[in-house]
Amino acid sequence: MNRTFSLIVALFIMGYTGAVGQSQAQQVATSRVKDTTNTIDQVTLNSILDKNKQFFKQGKVADYIPELGKANPQSIAISVVNSNGRVVSAGDVQQKFTIQSISKIIALMIAVQENGEASVFEKMGYFGTDKPFNHFGNLETMGKPLNPMMNAGAILTTALIKGKGEEAFTKILKMIRFITKNEEIDYSHTVYNSERETGHRNRGMFYIMRNSGLIDGDGEDKLNNYFKQCSIEITVEDLAKIGYFFANHCIRYDGDNKYYDPNLSQLIQSQMLIAGMYEFSGEYARTVGLPSKSGVGGGITVSVPRKMGIAVFSPALDQHGNSLAGYHMILDLVKTKHLSLFD
Repeated sequence: MNRTFSLIVALFIMGYTGAVGQSQAQQVATSRVKDTTNTIDQVTLNSILDKNKQFFKQGKVADYIPELGKANPQSIAISVVNSNGRVVSAGDVQQKFTIQSISKIIALMIAVQENGEASVFEKMGYFGTDKPFNHFGNLETMGKPLNPMMNAGAILTTALIKGKGEEAFTKILKMIRFITKNEEIDYSHTVYNSERETGHRNRGMFYIMRNSGLIDGDGEDKLNNYFKQCSIEITVEDLAKIGYFFANHCIRYDGDNKYYDPNLSQLIQSQMLIAGMYEFSGEYARTVGLPSKSGVGGGITVSVPRKMGIAVFSPALDQHGNSLAGYHMILDLVKTKHLSLFD
């Protein structure tokens, strides 16, 4: 009887401690859920924008593409899509600007969907870089782009999207319209023509990759698709929705899970983290610590994994080609709300 009693007591204790353990795990899980539903309000965004809006004075609007040089350097906006899908914004919310290099993450998504990750990255690397976005990288030595975030890799990524003529561009545009739930989004013909007429460095990368067999076909249709995708016009709220999409396993801010894919989301965010801010990416990972992608049009999109999307707009850039006031707004928000992956 003593042994039986002891066994019953032991089983009871094990069951009790197991239940306690489960209860603690549930509390931790619940706590994390609460963390992900913390919302950022209008007051916070207004304060952060006002604090950092003067940073434009230390930056310079991109003018190597002549049309971009016409942007008002004082324009500024910030937007957040909270974990519940609610959008909160401040500043020049209606101001349209071209998406530029942020389109690279959309093109990468489509190229991987169509070809598979192994096939895409057989032709380019996963590497970060200490070189500017338009550097030739190791094209002339190893023959392959360093990553899909630099121009060379992005030109190749778009070229890998299936279809003739403008089909690759159309797929990118449709995906952006889907993610943002904004069918009015289109591209700027003037910016596109300006990029095409002055994009000789990108053209050089394109022909090196054609010469090495990475890009096939005749003519410059595939390069023109790249110029055109960079010319797509969006607002800061559209950009925040893109950040949210990749932060949440490719689920749209309204819950539409048509493209749900945790593995693809992880790939995109990892590239954003190591190379999305070009040669500033290492320092940015240290200070902000979130997957982000910038564009020389003045936008930056940020994914807070499993939580929210953040976007900023201010066309005055730093020496790396990243929005200066935009970076400082992101940094303030991340520190205020403890959003860093490493916090």
